Amino acid sequence: MSEEVVTTTTNNAEQFDIVTCYQKFLKDNPDISMPIAAIESLVELIKHSKATTLSEFMESLKDASQKLKSSVRNSISLSAGADLFLRFVTRTSHDVTNFEACKEHLMNSGKVLVEKAVAVRHKIAELGVQFIKDDATILIHSYSRVVMLLLQQAAAHKIRFNVYVTESRPTSLGIKSAKILCKAGIPATIILDTAVGYVIDKVDAVFVGAEGVVENGGLINAIGTYQLAVVAKAANKPFYAVIESYKFVRLFPLNQYDLPTHTSDLLAFPDLESRCYQESQIGENSEQNIKEEDYDVENFVARNPTVDYTPPDYITLLCTDLGVLTPSGVSDELIKLYL
Repeated sequence: MSEEVVTTTTNNAEQFDIVTCYQKFLKDNPDISMPIAAIESLVELIKHSKATTLSEFMESLKDASQKLKSSVRNSISLSAGADLFLRFVTRTSHDVTNFEACKEHLMNSGKVLVEKAVAVRHKIAELGVQFIKDDATILIHSYSRVVMLLLQQAAAHKIRFNVYVTESRPTSLGIKSAKILCKAGIPATIILDTAVGYVIDKVDAVFVGAEGVVENGGLINAIGTYQLAVVAKAANKPFYAVIESYKFVRLFPLNQYDLPTHTSDLLAFPDLESRCYQESQIGENSEQNIKEEDYDVENFVARNPTVDYTPPDYITLLCTDLGVLTPSGVSDELIKLYL
């Protein structure tokens, strides 16, 4: 571990910095996902742990996990990996009597867990190829590593297809997806997010990734996924989620406002008193009275959500490393993971 992820306290004792370690994993490997970076960081914490008892050790892991979740604005994907690893640690600690042997076992098992997690994308891609037919037109949203791999795998199987890619404002990650696809020789066209309804009749299937899959089989993903699913449902087009099982999260939102990312300032209306004052000042100097920064792109983007929730009713199937699941099958898999 480099010195970048170790800080020194006033008593000269080394203290592991879990957030810096997590950020370094993401920076060093652009292909790593947030849940896997979280697991790797917790494995690294075990290596640096000075705990002398099992209870102290477990408490330090829980504190580190909470610190990781608090360090990012949207912790849904990260939480899935951290919670999964903590559950794994809890199970394992009951089976090993020697504390030092337990730590060694957890480090080795954690590394194996990370290696397996990286490999699952290829398994998902192989499963998902069956849903792409020759001469099909596919619609995807934003950027997803596993969706990219699936489409590249389909092309490797000599399946001919075209791809519409939503721009995916405000991140515009759809542009990144289109560049990757074109580089792989797959015909791709970027469309505006508002043009989904315009192209949907030409589309044969919709594929999206996800930041998390909740207990009822619904998706949490980049903003715009929900409206994409609604349009696909209205046009009777299959809507497939391509997702790694380590992104299954123990959440049960009933609507958009149950998401942990929702805050009261999102899409809030301007203060009424302030607005009335501005309107009363409208005249020949009105342009000077209305603050231009209120309409600055960065300001209104900051007041908008970055993810939304797609209910299970809009999802045809989920293609995962555990197999092809219906949305109702997700709860069964979560029970297996956490019981």
